[in-house]
Amino acid sequence: FGKTADEIAAEDTPADVVPHKVMPGNRPTTAILASRLTPSVLGQLIALYEHQVFTEGVIWGIDSFDQWGVELGKTQAKALLPVITGDTSPDKQSDTSTDALVRRYRVERGRTA
Repeated sequence: FGKTADEIAAEDTPADVVPHKVMPGNRPTTAILASRLTPSVLGQLIALYEHQVFTEGVIWGIDSFDQWGVELGKTQAKALLPVITGDTSPDKQSDTSTDALVRRYRVERGRTA
């Protein structure tokens, strides 16, 4: 799920912005699912993610709060939203982990809806 400088430049991105949008991809991620979203669960998730984001950034030597990385995540999330909320399968760019998480989410959504 990364992007090379050539791929970004092909999207008519200004040359001075291209280096900021390069993403090597193949970075580990964490997904947490809960049967119900309560105030307690939400608070726990926020605290966990704040700590995790900072700690992993220090360990991996990356800026966890890099806005360009945040923008890539938003782009990927927007592309995945119709898959999560609908009945379509993830596109061929999706990996097996994402596909499994979508299926699990749908099961949980159906059970608690």
